[in-house]
Amino acid sequence: MRTLARVIASGLGSGYSPKAPGTAGSLLALIFGAWMLTGPAWVLWLAIIAAVLLGLWAIGPAGGTEDPGWVVIDEFAGQWIALLPLGHFSWTGLLAAFALFRLFDITKPGPVGWADRQHGAFGVMADDIIAGAMAAIVIFALRMALPTWF
Repeated sequence: MRTLARVIASGLGSGYSPKAPGTAGSLLALIFGAWMLTGPAWVLWLAIIAAVLLGLWAIGPAGGTEDPGWVVIDEFAGQWIALLPLGHFSWTGLLAAFALFRLFDITKPGPVGWADRQHGAFGVMADDIIAGAMAAIVIFALRMALPTWF
């Protein structure tokens, strides 16, 4: 059971990248997300729900309650949330969603920083969920302002 929890928590092993594991996890999530954007919207929603629920479960048994670098299932959830307002595959949209999510996840503004200071599986997951939501809001605004770019 611990091995399964570690596979999930590490984002299928992407969290074991020797450099920038959060970025590696986000990139793998982006690849899966790009594929999901070619299908019906419910697939991405289902993936987000699964990543959040599996992440909340896996973090404890995997030994990642203090948010070690190798735990990146939270990056999967956050990156996929950032993709929601795209609604379809778009290179510029993917790039913007990736850059904005990483920006908010790394700089931890406002509520992202608050969530990052929480403990346990909730704290590990919450900062990336909020960073993803913030990125999604910006992507939505950009789509309204510059619809031909997305």
